[in-house]
Amino acid sequence: MNIEINKRINWDIIAQNYQEKNSYKLAEKKANYYYKKSSDNVPILPENLILRDYQKQAIINWFKNKGRGILKMATGSGKTITALGITTELYQQINLEVLLVICPFRHLVLQWAEEMIKFNLQPILAFENINNWQSELSLQLYNIHNHQQKFISIITTNSTFISDGFQSQIPFFPEKTLIIGDEAHNLGAPRLLSSLPATIGLRLALSATPERHFDEEGTDFLINYFGKVLQPEFTLANAIKKQALVKYNYHPILVELTDIEALYYAKLTKKIGWSLSQNNNLEDNHNLRSLLIRRSRLIATANNKLIALKELMSERLDMKATLFYCGDGYTNKNERQLQAVTRILGKELNYRVNTYTAETPLEERQKIKQQLVSGELQGIVAIRCLDEGIDIPMIENAVILASSSNPRQFIQRRGRILRPHEGKKEATLFDMIVIPPVLEREVWEIERNLIKKELKRFIEFASLANNAEEAKKTLNTLQQLTVNFL
Repeated sequence: MNIEINKRINWDIIAQNYQEKNSYKLAEKKANYYYKKSSDNVPILPENLILRDYQKQAIINWFKNKGRGILKMATGSGKTITALGITTELYQQINLEVLLVICPFRHLVLQWAEEMIKFNLQPILAFENINNWQSELSLQLYNIHNHQQKFISIITTNSTFISDGFQSQIPFFPEKTLIIGDEAHNLGAPRLLSSLPATIGLRLALSATPERHFDEEGTDFLINYFGKVLQPEFTLANAIKKQALVKYNYHPILVELTDIEALYYAKLTKKIGWSLSQNNNLEDNHNLRSLLIRRSRLIATANNKLIALKELMSERLDMKATLFYCGDGYTNKNERQLQAVTRILGKELNYRVNTYTAETPLEERQKIKQQLVSGELQGIVAIRCLDEGIDIPMIENAVILASSSNPRQFIQRRGRILRPHEGKKEATLFDMIVIPPVLEREVWEIERNLIKKELKRFIEFASLANNAEEAKKTLNTLQQLTVNFL
């Protein structure tokens, strides 16, 4: 199949046409064909949708980059809507025939489906049982090739996308297909990269953090496939200024390790330093990855975090719509941190919570969200499954017990509660940060470099908070460690 479509299309004309349409007054725009209803399953902008200036500029820049590019936009700033805006314009101007969206998780498939319905689309949900979608996809692709159907939209998960069943359909996708990688940093893994079709020329990647942690090669492959990161990059500061996200208060809580934890921490740090000196590529260096995971779990499940949590929440028992981020490891009493946090909140403090994990069924997840809205639940105790994409905008508060050194997780966890919601004026984050123990001189050199990278992100986040001076004052303790220890 020929992917020269990118060269044949006059992208400058498309960008110019789009700019002219969006220069109209709102009343004139609503009368335009751009908003006409259609009984066909084709993309149409919702009548009540008003794209923000940065979203419009991102669309224009994607066109100017000849149908390729990565949108680096903060969590909650409207990446999905921007992508569907591009899809709609491509249908209007070049008769785009297929939209293929690839998501890392099942709940994102359902969230994309909700948004697509607003754009007049009825997508094929290609995940889980192949019998639920393959025959329908084959039929609709056949209809496209025989001009019996104008448009197809498909949403799939990463795992289904790389399956033989889905890959067997790729050769039948027409030239005018747009492939969208949601949370595209996940596609940088070797097996996923090798499955991305070279035959599809129109490509868009979405991510607040497209750079892959400890994997420069994977990041380069993503850029080579989807195209460069486009301007404007829409940061957390931009999102708050434009009121795409709410303002927040930030309260870092410094926690010390126990003596036993500190000893284990020092041993792991020494091994990490040696492994880094041998090979700092996380994808290739399995030993390094294992050591980093072990140390991350140690930090995440530090026993004193449970003591700090009980002290914190004992004074805030009326706090509602709260998210508690846990690690996936065990405490020193061989109890999962998730269970320990739920026990402390529920049984000891009578704070109304439920757990939210990868094993929670989709129906139960929806019920939990409704219970938060009604006030029946005060909070959710969760692990990683809330990191990417899940939309619970009514969350007003977060207590982050678990953090890794991965900047993507840092950005997503703190951005997750800043989504605007009716009646929500601001958010509050309590962030438990482990103070590194006193280490041997040569081990400390390794640790100091690691702390500097993390501290930069903490201070940047603190500087955007309503209580910036108070938050940065607490972080000065960590900052002094990197400067004055030796």
